[in-house]
Order: sequence, then structure tokens, then C-alpha cells
Amino acid sequence: MFSNLTGWHFLIIFVLILLLFGAPKLPALARSLGQSMKILKAEVAPDKKPEETTTVVNADGSTTTTTTVTTTADPGAAESPTKK
Repeated sequence: MFSNLTGWHFLIIFVLILLLFGAPKLPALARSLGQSMKILKAEVAPDKKPEETTTVVNADGSTTTTTTVTTTADPGAAESPTKK
């Protein structure tokens, strides 16, 4: 579909967009598009839980390593108090 577009076609499309939106609104349009893409990528990416690794040296010289996974509470999962 886009295989026949050349540099001139893109230039004409850019001029039409410039006429439609005006020069002052183009940076705001690009910024909102970038924010939308950032939000979309954040929503699509799998949730990563931060892990914290702690190494403890025991009195006998041996080491113990523990990994702690930090989870965040889902605000929608909390039950709201109800009056009886």
C-alpha cells in the first residue's frame, strides 16, 4: 500500500498536516503522540517485580543469600469498609 510513496509524497503530506494543524500546535501534537506511545508500551510490557538480594555473612564464615520480591498492593483489590 505504501510502497509507491516517495519523498515528494511525504513532503506534500507534511505540508497538508502543517496547514491543517498550524505550526504552533505541531510540537504539542508530537508530544501527546509520544506520551501515548510511552503509556502503550508500559501497558503492553509484562509486569516486572523488583527483586532485592541480600547476602549475610554468618559467625562461622559461611554466607547466606536471600532474595526478597517486592510486591505492590492493587488498590482495586482492597475491600472498602461497609457499615452494617
